[in-house]
Order: sequence, then structure tokens, then C-alpha cells
Amino acid sequence: MTVGVAASAAYLPERWMTAADIADASGIPESVLVEKFGIRGKHIAAEDEHVSDLSVKAAERLVEEHGLDPQKLDAVVYFGSMWRDYAVWQAAPWIAHRIGAKNALALEYGNVSCGGPMALRLARNYLTGDDGIRNVLLVGASRESYLLDYANERSRFMFNFGDGAVAGLLTTGADRNLLLGSHTLTDGSFSLQVKVPAGGSVEPASHASVDARRHFLDVADPAQMKGGLDEVSLPNFVAAAEGALARSGATVADVSYLCGIHMKRSMHEAIVEALGLSLDRAAYLDDTGHMSGVDPLLALDRAVRSGDVRDGDLVLLLAAGTGYTWAASVVRWGPFTAP
Repeated sequence: MTVGVAASAAYLPERWMTAADIADASGIPESVLVEKFGIRGKHIAAEDEHVSDLSVKAAERLVEEHGLDPQKLDAVVYFGSMWRDYAVWQAAPWIAHRIGAKNALALEYGNVSCGGPMALRLARNYLTGDDGIRNVLLVGASRESYLLDYANERSRFMFNFGDGAVAGLLTTGADRNLLLGSHTLTDGSFSLQVKVPAGGSVEPASHASVDARRHFLDVADPAQMKGGLDEVSLPNFVAAAEGALARSGATVADVSYLCGIHMKRSMHEAIVEALGLSLDRAAYLDDTGHMSGVDPLLALDRAVRSGDVRDGDLVLLLAAGTGYTWAASVVRWGPFTAP
């Protein structure tokens, strides 16, 4: 059974925080932010604009652009940031209700920055494993700019976190834009490094936790985390890519375009080089920053609209997320001809 990416759409909030603004907030020179962090600016959600609102706007844009009847959706799957409108709450049913997908199964899975390729993998498994599901609307959003404490130097590598949303429609029996193989690797030794320390069962919210600003993203031991990740990040990105490509009957040499997450410029360039691509064949979201699981699908949507991804291209969607998981999925863009 073939599964294809039938449509996509994205939404970015109106407010744009420039590199100069981030410099003012953090004390990091603007030149360092632009040249090393690789960020010219990022979008910031309005105070009353939450993950469900961002998701609905991306989904509604997809529905409108493609003349889709929401009542014909079989499933709505939320895969974005775990920091949602409310604690201990599912966003997917509320999103499905608001877009009129009254016949859809609504579900979600908790994940972070590796969420894009993982969402494609899980949706493909739903579609091939359940004959009652013929299409899945994926929606992902992030509002994690509000979890940043710019005075906390331990979390400075996350100062590129911005806000945005993406939606993608996957269908069975596809004759173009086929979703092929996926692969993941996880190293749980990093799992306690990046987190919001307070607000869970280990450290419930209290006056003391609020006063100590423990409800923002933090890094337990930045030096240890950096030292560990410096050794394994590039090899694991490549291994995730090679695994997904092998499952797609392809190799690194076949990759035409890369849609990854936003990261520091040096790592982005190292990955592009390792994959044998030129920089103009790899999306780099220096005007959005990093948006949890949103980046790869948003990069694909942009590349298709701009004409950077063309029929016949083999597109690699690549991501990594704290936890720590590296993930990749492969899409063959354009018409499918059965062998």
C-alpha cells in the first residue's frame, strides 16, 4: 500500500523577533547570533495565541487551499510541542473539533524536536496497519519561545526557539509524493539534561519554584551535555539518514534535498557536507529559528512552494530531539510509477 504526502500548509505568527532583539534580551552579540547560532530572527506567538490556535490556523490553511472537506478526515494527529494550552490535556480533539473534523479519530503523541520525521513514520504505520483509516491530518505547533529565560546562560543554545505551526495530509493509495522509509536512534543517557525542572510530579509547582524561575527550559549540566553530544550528534544524524534511506531502497548519494531542524550553522553545514549536498539544496530556517517538531515539514512546505523541491527529488527529513532521539524519513517527490 502506498502512502503519500497529499498536501501541506504552515502558519507563522505575525510578530518577528529580530536577532538584534534577541541580543538585547540575552546579551549575546547580534553578530554571534547571526553567524554562529544561524538566526536572523524568529516568530513569536501573541500572548493569547496558544498551541491549539497555531495548529488550527495551519490546518485551516491546508483545508482552504486544497478544497478539503474536514468531515472526510479519518484521523487528526497532533505531534507538536508537549507544552500545550493546558497541563494534562490533549490538543488533538480540540483542534479536530475547531476545524470541523467531526468524524475523525483524534490522537497525539508526546515528543519534541524529533517529532516531524517521527510523525510521518507513525502516520504511515496507522495508514498501512488500519484499513479503517485512509487519510491522516498531521498538525504540529510550538510556542516554546515563552519557555525561555534569556538570563539563564545554561539554556543559551535554545535561544533560537521560535513559534509556528505546520499541517500535512497523508493519504493511502497515493500516486505521487510517496512517503518511504524511516529510521530512529535513541540515547537515553541525555534524557534528564534538558527539561522544565518544576511543574511535574518530581517538583510540583510552588511559590518557591516560581520565585526561582524553575518553570523555564533549563540544562542540568551544559558542559557534560555538549561534550557528549559533540561526539555523537553528527554520526547519529548520518546513521538515522542512512537507516531511513536503506529502508527506502536508496543511499546518501540519492538525496536531492534536505529538510532538517534549525540548529547552529556549523552543525548544519557539517550534516550537509556529510550527505554530499550543496548548501543551496538544504533548507535553513534562519528566519524562524527552531520550532520543536515543526521544522522539517515546514521546510518541505516552503521548498515545494518555492520550486526548490521538484518532481523526482528524493527528500530527506532529518531531526533530533532532547531525550535524545535522532530521526529521519524519506519522501520521493512527484509522480509514482509502479515497477
